[in-house]
Amino acid sequence: MSTKSEREYERRRYEKWQERQAKARARRHRQRVIAGSIVAALVLTTGVVAAIALTNDDDPAASPTPTATATTPPANSADVPDPALAEGRTWTGDIALTQGDLGIEVDGAAAPQAVANFVTLAQEGFFDSTKCHRLTEEGIFVLQCGDPTALGVADPSTGGTGGPGYTWGPIENAPADGVYPAGTIAMARTQNDGSSMGSQFFLVYEDSPIPADTAGGYTVFGHITSGMDVLQAIADAGTVEGTQVPVSDVIIEGVNIQ
Repeated sequence: MSTKSEREYERRRYEKWQERQAKARARRHRQRVIAGSIVAALVLTTGVVAAIALTNDDDPAASPTPTATATTPPANSADVPDPALAEGRTWTGDIALTQGDLGIEVDGAAAPQAVANFVTLAQEGFFDSTKCHRLTEEGIFVLQCGDPTALGVADPSTGGTGGPGYTWGPIENAPADGVYPAGTIAMARTQNDGSSMGSQFFLVYEDSPIPADTAGGYTVFGHITSGMDVLQAIADAGTVEGTQVPVSDVIIEGVNIQ
């Protein structure tokens, strides 16, 4: 086989390998989305701000009760990524939103389980084409993302319930003072349940005090390194009247991490 032919053969073989990898990632993504549609609501709650989590009440803001959870898989599910995958190191990358890119850094030493989970899901394409379904504007100031079932959801009371088909805990690296600075990336979870984390996370666009509940605080696993202006513009645009849905769809086009 000539050198040119060898190169062509290797190129075709590499392309076929890439195609197989893409199909495998897509298959795993579909499986996780299907499983995630039946697990617990992984919502960010403070226990003190009435408008943070919505119910099916006619007047959502009238209810101080956070969204309840359903029965969830055990936190030690075999599907939960091994925290050793975080490798105890810093990972960098970006979250590509329809409004622009956010540069991110996640800390595998401070929050190994959260980082192993986030990196694994990102590399599988789990977050691709999902909608950031909740924007809070009172008390705490965050954009919540990571629900694979939230795409196209117009009613936030039906969003925020999806996950990867498993839950995990315990809480890692929660701030002792309960303050989450602008730029923080942290895991959303069910109120009073430190083993209810899955795929949903929140991005803090303004310093936010979030009091601990009976389970503790919220797992901080990274921070935004660039693009805060993009996140702030999303926040400044506001929400659909009477909801916590961003006025313009905020879609994650992809998460690149390395």
